[in-house]
Order: sequence, then structure tokens, then C-alpha cells
Amino acid sequence: MAKLYITEFADIAQTVRGAAQVGQEPSNGTQVVDYSGGAAASNAFAATTTYVRIHTDAICSIHFSTAGTAATTSNRRLPADTTEYFGVPVGQSYKVSAISNT
Repeated sequence: MAKLYITEFADIAQTVRGAAQVGQEPSNGTQVVDYSGGAAASNAFAATTTYVRIHTDAICSIHFSTAGTAATTSNRRLPADTTEYFGVPVGQSYKVSAISNT
């Protein structure tokens, strides 16, 4: 199966030494997108989401948009078993779509 695991965050964690490069828990929510059958999109992110943690278990390309535009293999490529963080505009109903790639 080819799945994209998404965790939404409203803010980064704060420590006594300042900001940490991790999401502040609790998260805004999680989603799993199965793109094994072709391009598939997430639901719109929560209105307070400012960045997302994306983990993929298979090679894919991803695309962020408000319209849910399908990813193509010419979009940003992520290797299998990769985790990345991406900032997203707050309150604009962004989604992420994924498609298998090589």
C-alpha cells in the first residue's frame, strides 16, 4: 500500500530555551491518504493549521493546493519512508495530494 500520513499543527513547541523544531502537541488532527490506486487528496486542513508533518511509506510526488488539484509525477518527489514538515497558509483550506512515483 502507498500511504501518506499527515499530522497538522497550529504551532511549534516552546521550551525554556525558545522554539523547538517539533510540533506542539496536541496536534490539530491526523489524516491518512491512500494513493496506491492513483492520485488522491487529503481533506482540507483545519483552519488553525500552520504546518504539517508528512510521512510517506512509498515513493511519491506531492502537491499542495486549495482546490485539491491532483499531484503529478512532475511535482515534488519524496523518497519512501521519508518524513518532512511543510508550512501552509493558515485558514485557507489547503489540501495535499499524492501520487506514486519512481
